[in-house]
Amino acid sequence: MLTTAQDAPLPGFVELLLDAVFLVDAGGRIVYVSAACERMLGYTPQEMIGRELFGFLVPEDRTRTVAEAGSVIAGRSRIGFENRYVHKDGRHVHIMWSARWSERDRLRVGVARDVTELKNAEAIQRATYAISEAAHEAADLDVLLREIHRIIASLVPVAGLALATCDRQTRKLSFSYQRDRHGNPLTLHEPVACEFCAQVICGGRPMHLRDAALAALSGDAAASCDDGSWLAMPLIAQQDTIGALVLKSDPGIQYSDKDKELLHFVAEQIAIAIDRAQLKSDLLRAARYDELTGLPNRRLFNDRIKSVVARCVRNQSRLAVLYIDLDDFKQVNDSLGHANGDLLLQEVARRLQRCVRGTDTVARLGGDEFVILLENVQTPDDARAVADKIREAVSHPVDLDTCVLRAQASIGIAVYPEHGQEVERILQHADAAMYADKRNKPFQAM
Repeated sequence: MLTTAQDAPLPGFVELLLDAVFLVDAGGRIVYVSAACERMLGYTPQEMIGRELFGFLVPEDRTRTVAEAGSVIAGRSRIGFENRYVHKDGRHVHIMWSARWSERDRLRVGVARDVTELKNAEAIQRATYAISEAAHEAADLDVLLREIHRIIASLVPVAGLALATCDRQTRKLSFSYQRDRHGNPLTLHEPVACEFCAQVICGGRPMHLRDAALAALSGDAAASCDDGSWLAMPLIAQQDTIGALVLKSDPGIQYSDKDKELLHFVAEQIAIAIDRAQLKSDLLRAARYDELTGLPNRRLFNDRIKSVVARCVRNQSRLAVLYIDLDDFKQVNDSLGHANGDLLLQEVARRLQRCVRGTDTVARLGGDEFVILLENVQTPDDARAVADKIREAVSHPVDLDTCVLRAQASIGIAVYPEHGQEVERILQHADAAMYADKRNKPFQAM
C-alpha cells in the first residue's frame, strides 16, 4: 500500500533506485520523492516535497505536461512521456516518465528517468546529419551559414551567432556571418571581436566573455547594460584552425559544460563543412575566372553573352562586343620577361574595368586578348565611344619594375543585331574587326 506521509516512506529499496519515484496529488503537489531526485535535479527531497511539480518544469513544456497529467488522472497509464525540467543549477534536464493513477490513494505515481545524455547523443547525431546535408545541398557559403545558424539554435539557446573565417592566403580574420535569432544583422565591434576570435584560434580552446565588450558601441543604454555572455569555439578542419564560431546568449544565461561539449562536437562538423564549401567555391572560381587578372574567363564570358543575347531578343534591345588585343605584346615577353608581361596585363585589366559600367563584363580570353560585353547599348556610336575611351586609357604609360611602357590596343566592335543575331556570328564579326583594325595601323614598338 502507498503512503503519503513524509515520515512513513516507501520501502527502503526505493531509495536505492537510480530512477526517481514521485508521488503527486491531484492538485499537482509533490507528497513524496525518492533520494534519486537530488542526483537528477539537484534538489533534496525536502526541498521538493510540498511544492508543485509543474513549478520545476521548463516553461515551454508546461502546457503539454498539464494535459498529460490530466490524461493519467483520468485512468490512462503512460510509459515513455518526455519533458524537461530545470536543474537547481539552471540547466535543462530531459526526463522520461512512466506514470499511473492510484485511485485508492488519490495520487499520481511516477517513475522519472534522466535521459539527458541520450538526448545529447541524439542531438549530436541529428546535427551531424543536418550539417552534412546542408553542406551538400547549399548553393553557396551564405546559404550554408544560415542553415548552420538554424541547426545550432535547435541545440542550445542562441540570441545571436557570428562566424569569423581566416583568409586562405593572408590568414586575415573577417566575419562572414553575423545574425541575431530573427535573422537581423548582429552588429559587432569588429576590432574587439577579431581580437577575441584570434585568441580562441591561437589557443585552440573555447573562451567565454561575460560582458558586453563584443556588443555594438551604439551609445544607447540598452547596449551598455547588456549582460549576455559570449562563447567562441575554434573551428578546426584537418588540424588547421580556419576560424571561430561565436555565440551570444540571452542576458543572465551562461552556456553550461554540457552545452560546450555539444558545441565542441558540432563545431568540428561545421569546420569540415565550411572548409569543403570554401574549397568548392575556390574551385568554382578557378574554373570561371582568370587567375592572373581576376577577370571572367572565356567560359564565364560565353555564359554571360548567351544570357544577354536572350534578354536582347526579349526586350528588343542592343548589345555590343569589343574584342581587344594589345599590339606587339609578344615583344614585351621576349625582351622584358614574362613577369613584366604579367604586370602589364594586370594593369590593362584594371584600366579596362574603369572604362565601363559595373553591369558590363570585361573578360580575358587568354594571352593579351580581352573582350568586353556592353548591354543596353542605344546606338553603335555608344560602342565606338567606349572603344575610343579604352584606346586612350591603354595608351597611358605603364610603370613596370624595370621600365616604362606605352601600349596600344587594337579593337574590333560587333553590335547585336546589326552584325549578327547568334552568339557565334557576333563574336566572329568582332574578332574580324579587331584584326582589320590591327592591319590598318603603322608598326609601332612598345
